[in-house]
Amino acid sequence: MNYRIIFYIIGWVLNIEAAFMLLPILTGIVYGESALWAFVWTGVLCLAIGGSLTVKKPKRQYFYVKEGYVTVSLCWIILSVMGALPFLISGSIRHPIDALFETVSGFTTTGASILPAVEDLPKCVLLWRSFTHWIGGMGVLVFLLSLLKLAGGSHMNLMKAESPGPSVTKLLPKVHSTAKILYGIYFAITILQILVLAVSGMSLFDAITTSFGTAGTGGFGIKNDSIASYSPLIQVEVTVFMILFGVNFNVYFLLLLRKWKQAFSSEEVRWYFIIILASILFIGWNIQGIYGSFGTALRHSAFQVGSIITTTGFATTDFNCWPEVSRTILVLLMFIGACAGSTGGGIKVSRIIILLKSSRKELSQYLHPRQVKKIHMDGKPVDREIIRNINVFMVIYLLIFSFSMLALALDGTDLITNFTAIAATLNNIGPGLELVGPTGNFSLFSSPSKLVLIFDMLAGRLEIFPLLLLFVRDTWRKF
Repeated sequence: MNYRIIFYIIGWVLNIEAAFMLLPILTGIVYGESALWAFVWTGVLCLAIGGSLTVKKPKRQYFYVKEGYVTVSLCWIILSVMGALPFLISGSIRHPIDALFETVSGFTTTGASILPAVEDLPKCVLLWRSFTHWIGGMGVLVFLLSLLKLAGGSHMNLMKAESPGPSVTKLLPKVHSTAKILYGIYFAITILQILVLAVSGMSLFDAITTSFGTAGTGGFGIKNDSIASYSPLIQVEVTVFMILFGVNFNVYFLLLLRKWKQAFSSEEVRWYFIIILASILFIGWNIQGIYGSFGTALRHSAFQVGSIITTTGFATTDFNCWPEVSRTILVLLMFIGACAGSTGGGIKVSRIIILLKSSRKELSQYLHPRQVKKIHMDGKPVDREIIRNINVFMVIYLLIFSFSMLALALDGTDLITNFTAIAATLNNIGPGLELVGPTGNFSLFSSPSKLVLIFDMLAGRLEIFPLLLLFVRDTWRKF
């Protein structure tokens, strides 16, 4: 284990987090808020620790898959711990576990909150909450890779550990260049959304915070009713951008290169839009009696379907009051999630497709034992290693889900609340149903249960394996 390079990268992550503190500090200056000093002291602390860890560059810059997973997991934990300090120092959140829950929820782009009234918070704190979504959406280490040059295949090992989906591909021969392109696309679409929302009547502050939450598919709102009090036009615009951020960013890169055929031939993206369209139409039809017109029902249906499948978590209405069939569809969409290579969470559409194809292959194998049949995705055979990885992922996913259910049951809350709370955190969505629905929050859980949900949020964002490897003895052995 190359500990020196791990600490070196952690140091750079803390330096970057210190730089990120400048945005809420600037916001505090503009609005004349004393809470800005919480970000000043946190930034100074991050810079002091980060500077001491990066003052000397390690001689051995190579590290492998094991170091990549450990580095990513530790960086996200330390990033969250330091990011929770402004909440505590400013007095916005007084309990350390609650502050950590809110921060982890932000960085993992979950959007689950323990705060009953967010409008009471200072503007600089509200901006920091939303900004954590934007930072965590593409991944802080992907951002680091666009700035920092490492030796050999080290970049790819970091990117594999942090990027969502069953496999990671390079857009260009160098991972360093790939990271720059990904963040460039991410930044450009975010700016576009800010401009669109501002032109449509949103204040600049609201447009920036809403765009941060949409881009990271996180869902921290700056109003107690999330997006419900904004105009129908703004709600439609947010719907469109949520769905766009749920698309694999490789597709946008192909569109920039004018490779139209490759961009539109993605099987995952095609099914992603089919699932969204079918869900919107069915739920719209099912809830039209509640809203009086099919048009209004369709708008709310589109927003909530887009919000849930992309794991954003914004809300325009209390979907907890919808008919059971519509609520069931939303719960199923929680598990499906967005596309691999997007900022969305969930199991991912590509994994679902491959699992279904694997199931069909196994059934066919029973009828024709001697046949040799490969699973294809986008016309290419899927590597057996990827299929094995997906199968193991699903087994561990179900085990974590089951143990989390048992842990939360000790609080005495009802089954639907517990089930959807875990679905919402493990899939990085935000709101669930019943007591953790769009009008509720997660403050009702005990501190031990919140720690379980914090683990679930990190496991969901890091795709389980990097976080679990921290608890494997062989990870820390020197071979």
